[in-house]
Amino acid sequence: METKSRNLFLIPYAFWILLFVIAPVMLVVFFSFRGLDGGFTLENWTHFFTSTYFQLTLSSFWYAFLITFFALIISYPTALILTKTKHKQLWLLLIIVPSWINILLKVYAFLGIFGTYGPVNALLNTMGISSQQILFTDFSFVFVSVYIFIPFMILPIFNALDKLNPTLVDASRDLGASSWETFRQVIFPLTARGVKAGCQLVFIPALSLFMITRLIAGNQVITLGTAIEQHFLVTQDWGMGSTIAVFLIAVMAVIMFLTGDRKRGLANEKNV
Repeated sequence: METKSRNLFLIPYAFWILLFVIAPVMLVVFFSFRGLDGGFTLENWTHFFTSTYFQLTLSSFWYAFLITFFALIISYPTALILTKTKHKQLWLLLIIVPSWINILLKVYAFLGIFGTYGPVNALLNTMGISSQQILFTDFSFVFVSVYIFIPFMILPIFNALDKLNPTLVDASRDLGASSWETFRQVIFPLTARGVKAGCQLVFIPALSLFMITRLIAGNQVITLGTAIEQHFLVTQDWGMGSTIAVFLIAVMAVIMFLTGDRKRGLANEKNV
């Protein structure tokens, strides 16, 4: 009876996955083999694997790597400090709250902050430095993206650090290990799962950014997400846009598989 009731509860979940996950993906795959005339074609895929789109793919991976890297080197020390503060849950909440604000509003705020007459250039002028073109640069794109994604990196790392058994750290220091050796051989390996989860939460969405590239970077940064938006909304070439989307979905699935925990393997190791 319990098994039957459990299966009944799975029906709405399975229906949701089928309708809002599997069906849209299959629809995108279908359109990736459709030409502008509506007929079946492989031209979209052959055109995708050209030098132009290959360079675009490398550019997207490079920017996603930069965003993930800077978010990590900022988030890990921040999460480490948070676990040692008195009101750590309150401070964590204050970091997470900005992520509840609509991304579009935050992006528009940076248009004013980095603008010619914004506070950043005003500060530079008071320091005797002439106004700089900060918007529509690689720097502004990476900076704003890191700012937006930092809460998603901090949260899993904080959870991993907060669950870390402090006696292991004390034992490492009692055995004569320095602070750096303790971090390198004890703290970081035991919190690697949180780091891995944070990198997934940042790297995968960063691959398909398009709104920030348009508003903050202008045409100076073009990613696969920008190309998808261009094909669907401007050129109306849904076949090419779907091809790029299918490629991104496949890449994201591979990344999740490679960086995911091998639960069965871990279980077998424990049993041994």
